[in-house]
Amino acid sequence: MSLSPFDHPILSGLFGDPELVGLLSAQADVEAMVAFEIALAAAQAECGVIAQADAEMIAGLETRYRADFEGLKSGLGRDGVVAPEMVRQMRSALGGQAARSLHFGATSQDVVDTSLVVRLKSITAIIGTRIAAVEKALAYLSDRFGGRKLMARTRMQDALEITVADRITDWSAPLARHRQRLKEIEGRLLVVQYGGAVGILEKLGEDGLRVTRALAERLGLGITEKPWHNQRDSIVEFSGWLGLVSGSLGKMGQDIALMAQNAMGDVVLAGGGSSSAMPHKSNPVSAEVLVTLARYVAGSGGTMAQSLVHEQERSGAAWTLEWLVLPQMILATGSSLLIASRLLESVETIGQD
Repeated sequence: MSLSPFDHPILSGLFGDPELVGLLSAQADVEAMVAFEIALAAAQAECGVIAQADAEMIAGLETRYRADFEGLKSGLGRDGVVAPEMVRQMRSALGGQAARSLHFGATSQDVVDTSLVVRLKSITAIIGTRIAAVEKALAYLSDRFGGRKLMARTRMQDALEITVADRITDWSAPLARHRQRLKEIEGRLLVVQYGGAVGILEKLGEDGLRVTRALAERLGLGITEKPWHNQRDSIVEFSGWLGLVSGSLGKMGQDIALMAQNAMGDVVLAGGGSSSAMPHKSNPVSAEVLVTLARYVAGSGGTMAQSLVHEQERSGAAWTLEWLVLPQMILATGSSLLIASRLLESVETIGQD
């Protein structure tokens, strides 16, 4: 039984996001790490660093290698990172010279970080599509109800009359900016990690940059001037962006929860949550959960910021902190977008004629 609410057998009924959970699963991580090793071998063979025959043998790991997850678990507990045991398993599956060519010039962080980035490429595409879907749902509501009247409230008090379109614009405009921000962030985030023991590719010499470029091309990623083992600003920037997205959805959820109050009647929602004690109630559950998730991601963002503090060329402590926090932030934001779409679909009417 998972203790994460995003794939818990009960709590996932509220927070679940199977699509993103799959991309953050152990199996997806292993597959991406294998893809890194295969792409690295192919890039090195292209650049004459290892034999083409070895690269072809390594390419066969895609179908030949079956991860021993119990072994990976034990190895992680021993080494603090999964890559040493995984490389040992893959070398055992290869044997001969190909086993010695596998992982040449790489370090554990190269494998783990690039696996993350490969999966983030899919994750950011999914999240971007979901943001656009929420924008589309908001535009539909604005077309239907935008001309109706609402009482604007400042500091929770009645202020002046506005239209429904005015309020919907306040929900949708930040989302358009978040999609634009994501395009800007992706150039810094979706980059290969290949630096070797201390980030200088000491085993490759003058071939280092050529191999890195060939590796990145095979994985569909960019490159950086220097490997980013201890430069975590792009990862933390992305986590901050997740906070912006979930926070904007939380603001929308808070507004809708208030608008749905019996005394207000500014919005009517279909399929509200029931009460075990008060059958007359229809609780705005989806709107409330958007607020909860926004606050969760915001709090987690402060923890992620601490992972910027990497000592010298590599940190075990700061790096491990990312593993605890970033996946949950991704899942919370992904779940928020799914819930927001469901919430907007449930709107029967907004405002007054």
